[in-house]
Amino acid sequence: MPLNADINVVSLIDVMLLLLVIFMITAPMMQGGVDVALPRADVRPMEAKSGLVVTVRRGGEIYVDQTALSLDEFRASFRALAQPDTREGIYLRADQSVNYGLVVQVLAIMRAAGVGDVGLVAEPEEIR
Repeated sequence: MPLNADINVVSLIDVMLLLLVIFMITAPMMQGGVDVALPRADVRPMEAKSGLVVTVRRGGEIYVDQTALSLDEFRASFRALAQPDTREGIYLRADQSVNYGLVVQVLAIMRAAGVGDVGLVAEPEEIR
């Protein structure tokens, strides 16, 4: 009997290690969001917080978290989405090739909804 007990424990350890490896591989992919080429700047890393993420993609597509909206839909719905008691912050991610005017329009809609602080997200510059 003791021999079978050792085999079962070893099998459970193998399964747990396999699950750990799978989790370690898939966890970074789950952070996801909408894929954009962020501009590079001399920025310091910030703490990860759970906040509302607004993404402006090339071609003028706007996403709130991962929901695609047109500019008019964004204007109509942003006030309801950005209730201050439900979020820890609002972060704006814009593709580096997006028209500056569109980014300003999105920021103006956020300000009109009563949002005072918006974090602009950028990639750190590469060290040469």
